[in-house]
Amino acid sequence: MPVRKAFVTAAIGLHARPAAVFVRAVTATGLPVTISKDGRPGVDARSLLEVMTEDFECGCEVELAVAADALPASCSPAEAEGALEELRILLESAAAA
Repeated sequence: MPVRKAFVTAAIGLHARPAAVFVRAVTATGLPVTISKDGRPGVDARSLLEVMTEDFECGCEVELAVAADALPASCSPAEAEGALEELRILLESAAAA
């Protein structure tokens, strides 16, 4: 299962604009990405409501993942890893802040 750890750097966490920017980026990958923290079950990172409800605050470490059995046939594990890396960079950059 492709997985990446990241830190949320937006001052308000993944709420409002930063959450919307992140969810749009996830949706653009075309992958069923989940996001979780503190070992809790992941939520659908394509859902603005689920992401905002989970309360990913500034500075928290999150895990981005795509279940191996959920990978579309047209996407290799390496491509999924690349997409998760791009999402990690987004979460840790000023673009999502």
